[in-house]
Amino acid sequence: MSSYKGLDLFGSGPHRFAVGRRNQLVLSEFALTGAPLPRSYPFGPQDWDVLVTGRLVASSEAALRTLRDAIPAELEVLGSITPGVLLDGLGRKWADMVLTAYEEADRIDRGRVFSVGYVATFRNFQAVQFAAS
Repeated sequence: MSSYKGLDLFGSGPHRFAVGRRNQLVLSEFALTGAPLPRSYPFGPQDWDVLVTGRLVASSEAALRTLRDAIPAELEVLGSITPGVLLDGLGRKWADMVLTAYEEADRIDRGRVFSVGYVATFRNFQAVQFAAS
């Protein structure tokens, strides 16, 4: 079962996980000092994201509303952020993740079931270590 902080936020419908770009923060001499010199400096790992893309599916509009409200309820106020574990349901686990964004598709599909697409963005905040100059 996929989950975030032990909550099954995505299990009502199909969903997939994608790990975003992982890279080092590298700044040029020009960005740091304004001098047009051909040098760059590494500053350590940048924060990275895991995107969960899927559909919330429910048997009624009221049940779908409950599912739709559960994910953004995990968006936290700055200063009280508590990272959690994000599980993909296939054994992959990301520790210290924070839900930073949630976006729904432009419409709710209504038929035998009610559904809406979404993208949830989770970020792993890294402690940036500055290189000695």
